[in-house]
Amino acid sequence: VYMVLLYFISSEERHLRANDREFNLSFKYANNAIKTSKYNVFTFLPLNLFEQFQRLANAYFVFLLILLLIPQISSLSWFTTVVPLLLVLSITLAKDLSDDITRHKNDKHVNNREVEVLIDGELKSEKWMNVQVGDIVKLENNEFVTADLLLLSSSEPLNLIYIETAELDGLVSKHVNVNMNLFICYYLLYISGEVRCEPPNNRLDKFTGTLTLRGETFALDNERILLRGCTLRNTEWCFGLVVFGGPDTKLMQNSGKSIFKRTSIDRLMNVLVIFIFGFLAFLCTILSIGNGIWEYQEGNSFITFLPRADGANASLSAFLTFWSYVIILNTVVPISLYVSVEILRLGNSYFIDWDCKMYHVKSNTPAQARTTTLNEELGQIKYIFSDKTGTLTQNIMTFNRCSINGKSYGEVVDFAGQRVEVTEKTEKVDFSWNSLADPKFCFHDHKLVEAVKSGSPEVQAFFRLLALCHTVMPEEKTEGELFYQAQSPDEGALVTAARNFGFVFRSRTPETISLVEMGVPTTYELLAVLDFNNVRKRMSVIVRSPEGKLTLYCKGADTIIYERLHPSTSKLMEVTTEHLNEYAGEGLRTLALAYKDLDEDEFEKWKERHHEASTTLEDREAKLDTIYEEIEKDLLLLGASAVEDKLQDGVPQTIEQLAKADIKIWVLTGDKQETAENIGYSCNMLREEMKEIFIVASNTAEEVREELVEPYSMFRNARKKMSPESGDEPPIEKSRLLGKKSQVVEDEKVDGEYGLVINGHSLAFALQKDVHLELLRTACMCQTVICCRVTPLQKAQVVELVKKHKKVVTLAIGDGANDVSMIKTAHIGVGISGQEGMQAVLSSDFSFAQFRYLQRLLLVHGRWSYLRMCKFLRYFFYKNFTFTFVHFWYGFFCGFSAQTVYDEWFITLYNLVYAALPVIGLSLFDQDVNDRWSFQYPQLYAPGQLNQYFSKMAFARILLHSCYSSLVLFFIPWAAMCDTVRDDGKDIADYQSFALLAQTCLLIAVSVQLGLDTYYWTAVNQFFLWGSLSVYFAVTFTMYSNGMYLIFTSSFPFIGTARNSLNQPNVWLTIFLTTILCILPVVAKRFLFIQLKPTINDKVRHEVRQAKAVPPPPPRKFPRRRISTRRSGYAFSHARGYGDLVTSGRFLRIPVKSRPALFPHTDTPVADSTPQTYRTIFEEAQSP
Repeated sequence: VYMVLLYFISSEERHLRANDREFNLSFKYANNAIKTSKYNVFTFLPLNLFEQFQRLANAYFVFLLILLLIPQISSLSWFTTVVPLLLVLSITLAKDLSDDITRHKNDKHVNNREVEVLIDGELKSEKWMNVQVGDIVKLENNEFVTADLLLLSSSEPLNLIYIETAELDGLVSKHVNVNMNLFICYYLLYISGEVRCEPPNNRLDKFTGTLTLRGETFALDNERILLRGCTLRNTEWCFGLVVFGGPDTKLMQNSGKSIFKRTSIDRLMNVLVIFIFGFLAFLCTILSIGNGIWEYQEGNSFITFLPRADGANASLSAFLTFWSYVIILNTVVPISLYVSVEILRLGNSYFIDWDCKMYHVKSNTPAQARTTTLNEELGQIKYIFSDKTGTLTQNIMTFNRCSINGKSYGEVVDFAGQRVEVTEKTEKVDFSWNSLADPKFCFHDHKLVEAVKSGSPEVQAFFRLLALCHTVMPEEKTEGELFYQAQSPDEGALVTAARNFGFVFRSRTPETISLVEMGVPTTYELLAVLDFNNVRKRMSVIVRSPEGKLTLYCKGADTIIYERLHPSTSKLMEVTTEHLNEYAGEGLRTLALAYKDLDEDEFEKWKERHHEASTTLEDREAKLDTIYEEIEKDLLLLGASAVEDKLQDGVPQTIEQLAKADIKIWVLTGDKQETAENIGYSCNMLREEMKEIFIVASNTAEEVREELVEPYSMFRNARKKMSPESGDEPPIEKSRLLGKKSQVVEDEKVDGEYGLVINGHSLAFALQKDVHLELLRTACMCQTVICCRVTPLQKAQVVELVKKHKKVVTLAIGDGANDVSMIKTAHIGVGISGQEGMQAVLSSDFSFAQFRYLQRLLLVHGRWSYLRMCKFLRYFFYKNFTFTFVHFWYGFFCGFSAQTVYDEWFITLYNLVYAALPVIGLSLFDQDVNDRWSFQYPQLYAPGQLNQYFSKMAFARILLHSCYSSLVLFFIPWAAMCDTVRDDGKDIADYQSFALLAQTCLLIAVSVQLGLDTYYWTAVNQFFLWGSLSVYFAVTFTMYSNGMYLIFTSSFPFIGTARNSLNQPNVWLTIFLTTILCILPVVAKRFLFIQLKPTINDKVRHEVRQAKAVPPPPPRKFPRRRISTRRSGYAFSHARGYGDLVTSGRFLRIPVKSRPALFPHTDTPVADSTPQTYRTIFEEAQSP
């Protein structure tokens, strides 16, 4: 038992007593009930409507509705605005109601879970919502942790508990939490202990507090806390004291709103909607001025028929007419646009979820679109930021090579001494002599086994180090059946290698490590664990052998270990370095191993200083690092290990395809520079045919500044090599949009392909404000950029740098918790469900199981979604502007009186019924070419990167096209109807007949235009198009019938118009001529452009028509194994190890319970699903 001083208590500290509800309730702490729902029965309707009316288009239509209530300016019936508005609001209401009902059900399910609570000395079952701060609860195996608990006791003799934190941080491996060995926990069952701690916060890795019990005060930290969201595993029961409940728990404190991402099309739409409002005001102003002039010149002639109100004049009439035309021309503001866009995005998201070609059979993992608002952005990606381990590689480690005392093992040679390629038929080492060997372990060099069996002291010391220097947790279900739970797969691979070569890690207690060395049980006393972290990049253990010999064993990155070696090992270091270069050339992750014998007196003095540093409350980690440095010096080199992290299937082919689509890939990894560089070659990101690969590896701010800024630095020379015309200052485009300043670095022309490799030290300085644009400018000239030894924060900073200063769309992809910040920062975040838990997936916008699916996500689904969305927007604006402009031209023929050119029911149903489904069918099912042609020609992806399909210029062209079509649709029917009679000589040149003809011409013309825009016809498209036209004629004949007029005389005045007009040949001839004139410019333009200036899309579609068949997939090509002399490096997990836990002395027991294995029994740890096949792309000129 040790005492610590009471830490500084803030004014917001939490003070509670165990088993004293009355005392704790006086502080009014939150109970354990949670609420994630947004509405209740009373607040749903007003609050939801308030949120919807914050959308500009909805608020505008409410404003129109108010205008309709003013008789002096109301030019339309109320239903023309109310019906569309109610439909849009109702759809959104239904969606939000469904989502919130689901949230209510989830809340109810969680709040009504039951747990045993200690009340008045008895355990009683209570609902979670009734648990209070200060209660003592009992958890049993496989139960969720009720609240944030101070762990008091567990069923394990040495007070170990296993918890699964998948819901909290995405990790599915089991961690341990230890109770304090400071008191007998059952005292708290009857005696109140007092806890003072920090207020509620969202720091998952930190907790500060004190416990006072019977006059003694003890320090509390994060290791004593069980967080809500965890699950108890492999532990019969445990007791805990509730510290934070419900909304105060760290899980709920971290469940804030996610970053809301908007697509570039959304941002453009906001600008266009503002322009549309201005354009609407402009049109209304012209018409109101026309009304004023007409009233002044001609109005007096009509006073007899249209008497004016008292005080009315031309000016007042013009003012009222302005608002009347605001009502009539409201269709330029797209109220139904937002709902339609959401429907399209939802549909395209389902296509991703349902894609069987992105389903991973081995892990039973389908692709998932976790958001429905970013689909079209997938078709515009320019930069991909990727993690390496677990994303490009499998993160399944295998022990491959090693160097021991200057001799290399693991390579297979024949009798002539020539290297032999290892295949499935290569003879494997027989480990049957070792009854505890892992049957799945595979090794081919028999010399290493012979060296172990012959008793080589260096070889045995090598594997003894691997068996002792780690924080792996053993599990033995049955006698001899061992399973290891490791903090990282690479550490598990090294311990498994030692196990197979005769040094079996069998069990551990807080003070000992038990091995079986060549069949002989041996127990080492564990005196200290010098744990790994990202700064140290190494770990050490200090043990005492059964003979009483003190030894420090250390393993870590070779550059770190070399700095701490004794000078006497210089020759061995040179030979080992050659072996490291060889291993690195094969893309292996390397690790150096060393040891040191310790003097007893020296160790005792060091141990006192270590204890003092480990019990301090201020700067504990920094002081411990200093203490570790004192003893980790003058080490003796044992050798090096090399672990293979194999590439995932299809990674090189995927990267090749993405590069052909002009997508630049940056790798952001925590691995060593050499390892990342060689993986880059293996993945085809770095290629031998690249003109040059620039490396920045400076370690000080001055050196980095010199390389980036000085006139004659390497970077300046690099830019001149890549772009001889490059100037000293970066080409920056400054713009201001909606009050926001932006500074965009423009692309520069590059001669050839280049690569850039930069380490974390250099990157930290290069991201500073005075040089970050210089870094961005140079990096963006390169086809591939690899940033190594970077932290999670630096990953996000790199993504933010490109996102902020380039007009591009970025995508970040990763599989671990260290990739979350990068995934959230990028425009699109993709999570891979791999070996490092689900945190990346939970934070992502899209997820799947293998990196190779990324090309299908982008080149197929992304490109199709972008194409469909752009077609939808172009057509939507075309049909609405054409519809509205006809009203504008009619104003010049009706005295600017705000009379409508169409029937009011046609105005109501045009966007909701007649023209709704056909465009949705187009936007859900259209595709220019199928998926195989998309893979064969990845260049089809380029138009999306350049925003060629929908932009401000495209919008201007739509405006001009609509203006032309509206002129044709108004003046051709007007001229045709003027002074026209029926076959029987009766006059049909009336307003109602003209209105019917104009609206029929409009609907047929826009339907034909949609047919021209459709590349891929399906039965659904046909049904929607012909069905909508059929509905129009059916509704028209019904509404214009005698019966509807007799029932609702004022609402249906067009009695008999349909049957009197549509039975005349000249009417149908007018419809035909109008449609031809509308589409003629479109057909002529497309024909000329295809002949004279064909796009890549035109060329590929021409190729498809010539092929007349789907191209068969070619046989898959396997890349050659690359041999290089580049160094590689080994990187531990980003997470801190189990060192403090191992040495705590309070958490393990010798008889280990059954727990799931780290490596499950399968034929192979590599995914065995059939990989996709890829066509080899040949660049060749396409005939127009």
